[in-house]
Amino acid sequence: MGGFFGTVSMCPCVNDLFYGTDYHTHLGTRRAGMATFTKEEGFQRSIHNLENDYFRSKFEDELDKFKGNAGIGVISDTDAQPIVINSHLGRFAIVTVAKITNIGELESEMLENKQHFAELSSGKTNQTELVALLIVQGKTIVEGIENVYRKVKGSCSLLMLTDEGKIIAARDKLGRTPIVIGKKDGAYAVASETTAFPNLGYSEVRNIGPGEIVSIDAENLEQLRKPNEKMQICSFLWVYYGFPTSSYENINVEKVRFTCGETMGKEDNTDVDCVCGIPDSGVGMAYGYAAGMKKPYKRAISKYTPTWPRSFTPSNQTRREFVAKMKLIPNEAILKGKSVLFCDDSIVRGTQLRDNVKMLYDCGIREAHVRISCPPLVYGCNYIGFTSSRSDLELITRRIIQEQEGDMNKNLEAYATTDSPEYKRMVEIIRTKLGLTSLRFNTVENLVKAIGLPKCQICTHCFDGSSYF
Repeated sequence: MGGFFGTVSMCPCVNDLFYGTDYHTHLGTRRAGMATFTKEEGFQRSIHNLENDYFRSKFEDELDKFKGNAGIGVISDTDAQPIVINSHLGRFAIVTVAKITNIGELESEMLENKQHFAELSSGKTNQTELVALLIVQGKTIVEGIENVYRKVKGSCSLLMLTDEGKIIAARDKLGRTPIVIGKKDGAYAVASETTAFPNLGYSEVRNIGPGEIVSIDAENLEQLRKPNEKMQICSFLWVYYGFPTSSYENINVEKVRFTCGETMGKEDNTDVDCVCGIPDSGVGMAYGYAAGMKKPYKRAISKYTPTWPRSFTPSNQTRREFVAKMKLIPNEAILKGKSVLFCDDSIVRGTQLRDNVKMLYDCGIREAHVRISCPPLVYGCNYIGFTSSRSDLELITRRIIQEQEGDMNKNLEAYATTDSPEYKRMVEIIRTKLGLTSLRFNTVENLVKAIGLPKCQICTHCFDGSSYF
């Protein structure tokens, strides 16, 4: 997915920029970059690969080269960024959190118009550079960003650091990814995650609305474009991506996870000895489940973080599955002979949970019941970088639909409808394939209620196919 952080201050901003960007590391593991600006030296930029190392260790030794009171940073699962551009709109550095599903179409259009791409990532067009080129087609920065909104299918939120030492922040036109503004004496900050604010002394000011564009300097916040009325913020931010202390649209991640678990737990009369969360994102749900079910919470699985702190490391899927297994260590003293209910955020491919279940039975567990905080993932995401999946067939649900119907795209609505015959059959097959005693998923209705926004403002496409560009 990715996340970004920017700050403009009355004094040097490098420390805030460095640590503020670092607080977004849970959102991506491929690349990271920072850029600062001074009138005397212009832009200073650095980009590093994070696939085999940490953000801090990559950037800490070169912090002294960054100068100035304004800067932007990004954690990216896509392209090398920031990109620095010189254009009729002035010089600027730009970072994006984006998924552009029509990048081939836009690339062809630009090449036909005799434009060119200078930055290549893994042999393909850098989508942040593409966004920058769409912006410079406008007569003004606002007009250019509106051009991005018109032409990009998928999503795109961005930060621009200008040669005036200002930051321009623009949230995706449907607000699929968040941007939040923070403030302290003599400085503003803008971030994907509110988690970045407290320890740096910033207080949350407000969310940037869908399609809204703002300009920020050390003393002022100026709205350049009003927000759009429609919003489709990604529900998976609360289910999985978000850090527990973060809030989106003023709704805290941990509270939503707890509420999802508590609601399901109150309706569950399964006879178990205890409830356990699969770290990290299943823990908040499990606390709620234990409270709702009135069963004890036990830390029967612990995550080994000293050398494996990040969820997606490494980029290769086979190694990622192996590392995911290595990180989670079962506690045989708690598990042996027990019936345990485990809470987890989601089931995508199913391979990781299957391996975890085998590990649990090897520890002598008597029964393994699993509860998932979101509905089954039936539809691939066209809007944000949710997974690295290249085909919907990588979803365990679609493979089952393929087996049952002979066509992975057949009868999807029925399979996505809670308690339909097709839904029940699919869940039972998943349960059998994963070797579980029982398996239940949250409903769309309960998830939406836990988030607390109207259904029309939340993207639940991966569960029910309901969203749009």
